[in-house]
Amino acid sequence: MEKNQWKTYAFWILFTEGVGLLAGWLTRNGTALYRTTINRPALSPPAIVFPIVWTLLYALMGIGAARVYLTRPSENRSDSLRLYMIQLFFNFFWSIIFFNFRAYFIAFLWLIALWVLILRMIGLFRRVDPLAAGLQIPYLVWVTFAGYLNAGVWLLNP
Repeated sequence: MEKNQWKTYAFWILFTEGVGLLAGWLTRNGTALYRTTINRPALSPPAIVFPIVWTLLYALMGIGAARVYLTRPSENRSDSLRLYMIQLFFNFFWSIIFFNFRAYFIAFLWLIALWVLILRMIGLFRRVDPLAAGLQIPYLVWVTFAGYLNAGVWLLNP
């Protein structure tokens, strides 16, 4: 790694983790209520799993974004990073819609849009840096699982 590349990696990882931390902080009361009052579907993991998984996923997302950023400027690079920011926006607001507003059906639709954005982002990343694209696969898998959990909560809590 070149001398200044670590700053790029640090920026993208910390930026992405910061978005996740802010969402977590803004939804802390809603998540506490969720843990105590909401009927959850089978296969719901213990609460401690979520911050661990999301911390790892945000790091992988940030590493992928840094790898894309470090490639030579191109339209694909710009499109990839633009879509990265859009999907991160959707990621951030899903938590608020789900935990704070408890709008489970709307959150489910929002999550479907996020899933499509992630899939498209992976495709764009692949054009720029295949490893960066591969680093997003765990994120897509987890959001797929989150879709199952979101749908279950919506159906179990009319």
